[in-house]
Amino acid sequence: MSEIHSILETKSAPRMNLGQRGEELAARFLEQNGYRLVVANFKVPIGRNSKGVQVTGEIDLIALDGDVLCFLEVKTRRSDAFVSPIAAVDLRKQRQITRTARVYRKIFRLHDIKYRFDVVSVLLAPKSKPKIELSKGFWIEAKFQKKAWSGDIW
Repeated sequence: MSEIHSILETKSAPRMNLGQRGEELAARFLEQNGYRLVVANFKVPIGRNSKGVQVTGEIDLIALDGDVLCFLEVKTRRSDAFVSPIAAVDLRKQRQITRTARVYRKIFRLHDIKYRFDVVSVLLAPKSKPKIELSKGFWIEAKFQKKAWSGDIW
């Protein structure tokens, strides 16, 4: 059993280190571009799933860009040969970050602050300088708001 555990640790450790390295590079990049970092790896319970299990949301980085609060997802890859790192920020991930950001704003009573959802993609190809790209306003919260139904069929 301990052999299996050590094999799993060995296989998952490089991926974790890749993500941590990407987040560190993204944070440095953001600071160099005028952002003020507020918190890294913000985690909070955001509700329950369909089976009643507690769901925890996480936001990689939260920072201020001037007077705008930015909720940033960082995606790090070694290659973009098949797909861009940003493609991993799918609708499910966007929804989870949106819910987490809503809880963050509620906890800290940030009702009237401007905010947006950004994505930082970090490409760490072997023997190459890191390539970092920032996509401001990658999605908006309204995308996930429930539509009101007036009751009219037509």
